[in-house]
Amino acid sequence: MFGISEIALLLIVVIVVLAAKRLPDLVRSAGKATRILKAENRAMKDGVHPDDDGPPPRVIKARPGDVINSRVQDATHDEPGPRG
Repeated sequence: MFGISEIALLLIVVIVVLAAKRLPDLVRSAGKATRILKAENRAMKDGVHPDDDGPPPRVIKARPGDVINSRVQDATHDEPGPRG
């Protein structure tokens, strides 16, 4: 009967014959994916992320009372609670 290599070769031939119109697009997208993967791998080895634009963003720390005091108080409701 057929061995693994014969079946693999047969499947490759069938795929090429049946998907001849789509094959260039598939190869092109596989090439793009490979380039992206290589670039990300290279960036990880260098320790630099390719999307980094500069220094990390500033973190602004608020004291516990700052958030509550900055809210606008509604004149009709003196107590916080569900609206309705």
